[in-house]
Amino acid sequence: MEEAVAGCVALLGTATDADWEKATAGRLEWSCRDTAEHIAGDLISYAGQLAGRARDAYVPFDITFDDGTDNSGALEVIRTTGVLLTAAIRTTPREVRAFHPFPFRSANREGFAAMGTAEVLLHTHDIAEGLGLNYQPGPELAEFVLTRIFPHVRPGASPWLTLLWATGRGELPGRPPVTAWRWHNNLVHDTDRLTLQGITPASATDLVGGGDGGFEWIEGGPYEGTREASTFLLKAYQSGVHRPEFGVFTLVRREDGRAVGGLGFHGAPDEEGRVEVGYDLAAGARGHGYATEALRALSAWALARDDVRTVFATIERDNLASQAVVTRAGFRKVSEEGADGELAYELSR
Repeated sequence: MEEAVAGCVALLGTATDADWEKATAGRLEWSCRDTAEHIAGDLISYAGQLAGRARDAYVPFDITFDDGTDNSGALEVIRTTGVLLTAAIRTTPREVRAFHPFPFRSANREGFAAMGTAEVLLHTHDIAEGLGLNYQPGPELAEFVLTRIFPHVRPGASPWLTLLWATGRGELPGRPPVTAWRWHNNLVHDTDRLTLQGITPASATDLVGGGDGGFEWIEGGPYEGTREASTFLLKAYQSGVHRPEFGVFTLVRREDGRAVGGLGFHGAPDEEGRVEVGYDLAAGARGHGYATEALRALSAWALARDDVRTVFATIERDNLASQAVVTRAGFRKVSEEGADGELAYELSR
């Protein structure tokens, strides 16, 4: 976030003598001046959402430049609102979520950091294009955005060019032009004792590399199944077929914000509306009903959709604990002999 704002202010600071009112910002209908005001408005709005813990709507305020504010002053407002959003992100606990409409009506601090960074990068590009400046942010900034709020977009050789394409600002060979887009904050399902938090490609990358994925785990976590599931998530993301709502979720206890396991789908539903689910728990979290509670919630969500008719799971014959979980969640055994001697369980509408 700080790097994005610093790059914006540094580049546009070289053109403060230009007429920002007359210059149109790239492909937008706004002037460069209006776009600069829009950047500041987004940054302060996101800071307000986090600081105010807004739950159901945007906090009803906006920002406008004072009459007589010159272009240098406009950049000072962008710098200041960037500082405010950065402070809000750093001081907001990880488990806090605030309202944002796209696409699941909430975002955590990482989501707001990615959205704020995206606003700065993309609109600096727009203004630079309108003023005839060359803008090339570092690839790590674009990758930060893509792996957090564009999980449905197949990554390309250049993260920056991929981000421009994904937001209708550029072209990529072999990909059709984008005419409508929105970003994707992670989906969260709530249960009585848990939150099921969607794992982003950024978190999955960290988990596969042996990290914690940005979560605070109980001792013994994350379990190997969560890391393996993250590997499959990354493969789907890199192939451009990842559907985040049918991805992997970390199970986080409400009482202390600590992660206890993973639960998720093996992919999107097939043509018959069948979708496979799998789960694991850290050893210290077993025996408390967490897996059953999470499985019930995720299965109910899936079966309430038009594109899902059956949720199924395959379980090793000697894994009696897992068989008990699916049975308590309402699944019924449908096959004694699955692949590799596994048992198959289903839950239908």
